[in-house]
Amino acid sequence: MPKRAPAKKAAAKPDNRRARLDVSARRSQLIALGLQAFTEQSFDDVSIDEVAKKAGISKGLLYHYFPSKKAFYVATLRAASAQLLDSTATDPSLPPLERLERGLSAFLIYAEEHGRAYAALLHGISVDREVFKILDATRARFQSRLLEGLPSGLNSASVKLLSRGWVAMVEAATLEWIEHREMGREELLALLRQTLLAILGAHAIAPKAKRPARR
Repeated sequence: MPKRAPAKKAAAKPDNRRARLDVSARRSQLIALGLQAFTEQSFDDVSIDEVAKKAGISKGLLYHYFPSKKAFYVATLRAASAQLLDSTATDPSLPPLERLERGLSAFLIYAEEHGRAYAALLHGISVDREVFKILDATRARFQSRLLEGLPSGLNSASVKLLSRGWVAMVEAATLEWIEHREMGREELLALLRQTLLAILGAHAIAPKAKRPARR
């Protein structure tokens, strides 16, 4: 009786099942992919279908986490803002000038390491009111760290106003530096530090405006 040929084993089918992640892990994954997408493309050019495909989920599931493309962008911006503030936090027990030095240095290192993401997110849809509030709150927190620990005479309303303008200048100068790199990081750090100290010094020696006498 002829022997039967051994039965061929069925070829293993590829496992196309989507990786199951809990809510927190999935949200973190999507935000990371969003940061990458909004860094490489403008807001209008980012494809939600492509982001969902990279995550291995449907577009409908992505919209379960973020109800709109703008909501997705806002979530990525909040994450980038939190990352920036965490990266530039300094020891509150340090003297004010040392905190300034370390905070500025950490800020420039962050901008250097995340240059494209930093620039792209700031230039995304900055005219949007919700986006503006996030950026404004980030600037305000960065500014308040600089003023913490200063003598009371250098923590007045006028100093807060001037330092707010300085923070905006730091942001603009950093974006320019990321794009052109016409000087080293340490050189830019020294320039920004000296500018703030000049502002504070000028305020300290400026004659105080007299209030008009009450009649």
